Amino acid sequence: MYDHQQSQQPQQPWGPPQGGGAIALTLKYNPLAFLLGLFKPQVEVNGHPAGNAWGRTVVPVPAGQHHVHVHVPYLLPSRVGVADLGVTVHPGQTVELEYRAPMVAFMRGALGAPPQKYPGMAFTIAMFAVVGVILLCVCGGVLVAAMSGGDSSTASGLPTMVAAAFTGGNGACSG
Repeated sequence: MYDHQQSQQPQQPWGPPQGGGAIALTLKYNPLAFLLGLFKPQVEVNGHPAGNAWGRTVVPVPAGQHHVHVHVPYLLPSRVGVADLGVTVHPGQTVELEYRAPMVAFMRGALGAPPQKYPGMAFTIAMFAVVGVILLCVCGGVLVAAMSGGDSSTASGLPTMVAAAFTGGNGACSG
């Protein structure tokens, strides 16, 4: 029959390589940029794929210098929130990093020690303020027009002026 030999080496639990450490990376996007949730971020450590999910990822690495790269594949542009960082990991150390995707597609992401800020937040707030002012003006104009009711001088003043221009001011077409 089948002779099964067991290994004499004890099984090591999952963790960093002997004499190594780990890079713990937390990837986040702002709920206002909810479309980013449809795309999986790409994480690379020293050019090798190391994760592709929002949330926390722990990557075991040997001690030494490492290059961390993160971006989110997107429609246009094809890479959103590109961020790169050099990290030194000492034996037994877990380096905590945080990546925040940008609020605006054409900006870089933020990668570093936590906490990080969302790039483009000031621009997003400014855009919401501009849209809010425009909506307020439009709604205000509609309310003023509705409140003026049937006042012929304001409600139908422009059509009367246009009609007068085409009729020569006497109601008949002058052509």
